[in-house]
Amino acid sequence: MLQVDLAALEQALADGAPVIDVREAGEYAQAHVPGVTLIPLSEFTIRYGEIPAAPVVYVICAMGGRSAQAAQFLGAAGINAANVDGGTDAWIASGRPVETGA
Repeated sequence: MLQVDLAALEQALADGAPVIDVREAGEYAQAHVPGVTLIPLSEFTIRYGEIPAAPVVYVICAMGGRSAQAAQFLGAAGINAANVDGGTDAWIASGRPVETGA
């Protein structure tokens, strides 16, 4: 599984790559990276088919643990996935912009 830093995530977002946030809806509503799609880890195995085809799918959570699980799942399904190291918490701590709400 590929691990990427926040700079790589920024570039992926700019390039239009799919970025999936696997936190729960309440966490997502509090603050999330602009442009990410919510598919909670609790629903991931039944909803991962909603992820658009792409060379790499980026996966983010709060700190990197849940997104690593999702990225491993995607890898086992034959999808090239990258885990965002540090997650949304690191994104917020870096001063990058966030969105709130559903």
